[in-house]
Amino acid sequence: MGTEGKTQANVPAGDVKTTGAAPTNQSKGPAGLANHEEYEMKFLISMHINPNVLDALTDEEKAAIGAGHGRFMEAVKKSGELITTQALVDPSQAAVVSVRNGQPVVTDGPFLEAKEYLGGFYLIDCENKERAIELAAQIPDAAIEGLGIEVRQVMFADGQLEA
Repeated sequence: MGTEGKTQANVPAGDVKTTGAAPTNQSKGPAGLANHEEYEMKFLISMHINPNVLDALTDEEKAAIGAGHGRFMEAVKKSGELITTQALVDPSQAAVVSVRNGQPVVTDGPFLEAKEYLGGFYLIDCENKERAIELAAQIPDAAIEGLGIEVRQVMFADGQLEA
């Protein structure tokens, strides 16, 4: 593959393990399955991207990451644990908004000069933190040194404290 000096994408070929109890949410919306009850715990699994690491990957490795995300999404949809997922554009296309002297000030591009940026997320509804970590470990990015996966419990939504 000619990956000398490059980061290896060790993307698992299998589907997401569904060893945890399946959620039973009555209405998950378009991403999840109907006729399942909702768990009490929601987690944000965020994917932190380092563009230098991605640039070092071969086209085959990048394709394997994409295919792995496809398998992951299908599996968490099937298990009913996926609420939503979103991928974000590069930070160079961002706008940073602050208010100074009562007036909005808008700056193009990323807020901080950082090596990593938020590339996207999965919002999941699962039994517990251990299950959220088990799911996060199956995201292809987790197998690539220099990319990060963070799991954080949702504290509240729509003004209601959940944690």
